[in-house]
Amino acid sequence: MDDAHTAPPYEDDGAPDGQTGVIRHYFVDEAGDGNIFNHRKELVVGQEGCSVFFILGLLDVVEPEQLENDVSRLRAELLADPYLSKVPSMQPGQRKTAFAFHAKDDCPEVRREVFRMLVQHDVRFFALVRDKRVIAQKVRGFHAHNPEYRYHPDQLYDRCISRLFRDRLHKDAGYTVYFSKRGNRSRTEALRRALEQARANFRHKFKVESTAPIEIRPATPAKMAGLQAVDYFLWALQRLYERGEERYWEYVAEKVSLVHGVDDTRNHEYGEYYHKRNPLTVAKCAKKEPGI
Repeated sequence: MDDAHTAPPYEDDGAPDGQTGVIRHYFVDEAGDGNIFNHRKELVVGQEGCSVFFILGLLDVVEPEQLENDVSRLRAELLADPYLSKVPSMQPGQRKTAFAFHAKDDCPEVRREVFRMLVQHDVRFFALVRDKRVIAQKVRGFHAHNPEYRYHPDQLYDRCISRLFRDRLHKDAGYTVYFSKRGNRSRTEALRRALEQARANFRHKFKVESTAPIEIRPATPAKMAGLQAVDYFLWALQRLYERGEERYWEYVAEKVSLVHGVDDTRNHEYGEYYHKRNPLTVAKCAKKEPGI
């Protein structure tokens, strides 16, 4: 997968060049998965249970402790609400909303309250979107030239990490990056390499060096409110891309700094950058066939 990045720099976040003196807190998760083929090597993208898009999201949270407090408070209030007392996902035995907010599992009444709370916080959302139909074409091309090549979903995830973080690791005194655990495997070192590659790519392109420390913290959403928050932003973006539902995305749009549609090359070879001056809408991210 050729990830040559010839695009202009990401939307400016308002911070001056050089270190800001703050420790940045990033929360990272994905929507969709990297699966493209089944065990018979047949394309399954877009079939039941397999998304068309893989989306990697990053939420920059200025006050993570305050977010933690508000998420805990809101969950306690909702669990004590008689109107929601019989909702299945609210039952502790289901290990869903009673343990952590998760947009896919939460009922509509809960989602509304979580979204209402999130937009009151000082957060910024960044995302990178890959069209898995395009990835499938590239994988088949690589395999045609090298029959020994084997695609693995981790390849897509790690390259997206490097690309999403390229412009996010050079302005501050330090970074704590919280990753949602993916299964039982420990991929901390692979993620660290991906982040260092992001720094190297930025240094190569802009001649800016950064040695600020990066701390990686794998965690589960139940123990980290920021991961519950980024899940909600990702869910809204995924509904926009996969189902054409715009209202959730419109509600959180004021907190969105950038969405990079890498494979939408209708106008630019590096894809499309969506931000406040070029807002993302359902019409712009419609499920078009690759290359159209």
